[in-house]
Amino acid sequence: MEGAGSDGAGQRPAQVNRSALSGPAELVQARDVYGGVHFHGEAASPKRPQQLPGDVRSFVNRVEELQTLNRLLADGDRSVDVSLSVITGTAGVGKTSVALRWAHSVRSRFPDGQLYANPRGYDPGEPAQPDQILDRFLRALGVPSSAVPADLDERAALYRSRLAGRRVLVVLDNAATARQVRPLLPGTDHCLVVVTSRNMLSGLATRDGGRRLTLRMLTEDDAVTLLRGITSPYRSGDDPAELGELARLCARLPLALRIAAERATSRPFMPLGELIEDLRDESALWDALTAEEDEESDAVRAVFAWSYRALNPTAARLFRLLGLHPGPDLSAPAAAALTGMAVSRVRQPLDALVSAHLLEQSAPGRYQLHDLLRAYAVDQVRHLESAEDRQAALRRGLDWYLHTADAALARTLPFYRTVALDPPTDVTPLAFASSTEADAWFDAERDNLVAATRVAADAGLPRTAWQLAVLLRSVFMHQNVFEGWFATARIGVAAARTLGDRRGEAEALESRGKAHFQARQLTEAAEHHRAALVIRREIGDEYGTAVSINALGLLGLRSRRLTDSLTHFGESLAIFERLGNRRWQALLLSNLAETRYELGELTDAAELLDRALVVQREIDDRGQEGNSLFFLSMTLRELGRTDEALAAIESAIAIAESASQLWLGHWLVEYARVLRAFGRQAEALEAVHRAATIQRQLGDRSREAVAVDGAGEAYRGLGQADEAIAFHLRAAAVHRQLGDNWQLALTLDHLAAALTAAGRSEEAGQHWREAHSLLAGFDDVRAAALCEDIAASISGNTG
Repeated sequence: MEGAGSDGAGQRPAQVNRSALSGPAELVQARDVYGGVHFHGEAASPKRPQQLPGDVRSFVNRVEELQTLNRLLADGDRSVDVSLSVITGTAGVGKTSVALRWAHSVRSRFPDGQLYANPRGYDPGEPAQPDQILDRFLRALGVPSSAVPADLDERAALYRSRLAGRRVLVVLDNAATARQVRPLLPGTDHCLVVVTSRNMLSGLATRDGGRRLTLRMLTEDDAVTLLRGITSPYRSGDDPAELGELARLCARLPLALRIAAERATSRPFMPLGELIEDLRDESALWDALTAEEDEESDAVRAVFAWSYRALNPTAARLFRLLGLHPGPDLSAPAAAALTGMAVSRVRQPLDALVSAHLLEQSAPGRYQLHDLLRAYAVDQVRHLESAEDRQAALRRGLDWYLHTADAALARTLPFYRTVALDPPTDVTPLAFASSTEADAWFDAERDNLVAATRVAADAGLPRTAWQLAVLLRSVFMHQNVFEGWFATARIGVAAARTLGDRRGEAEALESRGKAHFQARQLTEAAEHHRAALVIRREIGDEYGTAVSINALGLLGLRSRRLTDSLTHFGESLAIFERLGNRRWQALLLSNLAETRYELGELTDAAELLDRALVVQREIDDRGQEGNSLFFLSMTLRELGRTDEALAAIESAIAIAESASQLWLGHWLVEYARVLRAFGRQAEALEAVHRAATIQRQLGDRSREAVAVDGAGEAYRGLGQADEAIAFHLRAAAVHRQLGDNWQLALTLDHLAAALTAAGRSEEAGQHWREAHSLLAGFDDVRAAALCEDIAASISGNTG
């Protein structure tokens, strides 16, 4: 089986969804839409995301546009006439308002959920990439973070698979290019995608069959109606002609109209004419400063400036400092860090900005700027804050993210805090009462943390950049968040090199190595781990040296260079023994035991695991204890000590049941093997059913194929050879696609046995010969023994 091994991570993956894991008593085979096999009843109830932001207040008219969108829907309930609509128009014209108003009105037509994302196509910061959005969508559709594929094409394929046959509405608000949109198209006529953009995105119409709706500025009557709808509860007697003049000064653009209306409501006793004169003066000044701009942009920015100058000094400073925030949205504590204020004091100016429509509250406790307002805030902070004050504010914000991430990591994965940070000075990081609370913070701040790493490097704060990158390594490795992981690791390496910080460079190189390892890019993983090892030896970092050597041992296990693994694990163990690190000693004993098992040295493996378990139980390292019990079960089973094997694997399963679906899905396959050894084939089939279900949910195709292969073995044990053949074929196809020759050889051996049981000896011989050829590429004892068994089977099959 594929070596699991351990690199010493805290190993606290996502919690188990109990309702999704219980398998039915009666299991039967079926064909799925991809020509593979699965079990009836294996799919958990699909998640129905409800991601639409709230409906728009003070919405006026747009009757014709909404009717045009209504015509996208078919008369029946099962499909849509057009599966892609692009709403275009100038900045601030109300594209988002129209899209959200219509989306809320047709939610019932999409009972399987609504997905929403802002690609930030025109934001002054980094736009959201399609792989980032797919990651969020897949998680919303029930795919655990640890199971989201690294590759963009694989993410898009899994996304389309998840949406197949479902009716989901997808809103992509503020896309700049067709490239941002195409990977997010579901590929089914049951779903509808609505895109808003300032560009025409002609390619989506000509190539992807999209239908375009262009929004014009509101008519003057509609613009006045919008102004009156907001102001009438607070003001009375405003002259309609003056309202018309105010609408014209706002270029009849909804964004500017709402800001102007809120300004008017905040001064209910000031004559509207005076407010209009202020805005005329602001417009004239803005015209003089921005003669190159178009009329609509000038009008919008003039309204921004007019409203901004009316803020009290505290709110105005907060607004412009928000232009320094690295990510797409922020919390009140993050805003407080930027300003240097206490959280209790920042809430009032935040509320003032929301009331003035200069800031949007996107969710409870979270805020975001419209991209035009963000650009304006950036402009103001550059003009009104000194370079020193800007750098100080930015440093406070980045330090808050760094130290809060460290506090969250201390709660979730305390074993993996490898970077010693200086105590925070000007900021107060959050404290977390539970790992669940810390996990939720990481989930909410993921994009901001990646952006903070990038901004720290760009702003001349390389120490913060590499420290953030290394902290995030420990988070991303348990979620397979590959795009953020690769990006921050690269930034971390470059930042540490800028400082000449060799220890930091090695830590960041280790992060790159781990990311490539988990993405099954072993050549690149080896390159970075070896580079980290060279540095750690040069600077005399014994702990880091041992960690890097263990990583090379895991690479040997993955590629089945078992002699190399023994050497690396032994060397790493010797260092940790000198350092007196008991946790790592036990972990290395377990890794050595797995290697001995793969070499067929079962007695030695069992002895090593017994030693590891003593320490793991003493220090209460439950995750590593379960992993050792898993390997112990494999070893004892092959030694013929099946009662002890059953006890070991049941103890491991008990640990996984209360902690980790990642472990549970992996260890259930061994549980099934032990059950088969007792002749309990039906129970074994149920165990691999659960394993395959979990691995399907996790997106681990390799381990899912191992479980599917185990189902084939159980069916063969039940005397159902045809069913066994179907499962083995499916597993072999996946291993072949993944290029895993070892698992492919094992599965082909099982397939040939099932074919023989079905009386198809000629086909069995073909598969045994291929398996024999594949095994010739391995030089270990277990591979040689299997080769001999297969050669005997071939001989007996032809005799």
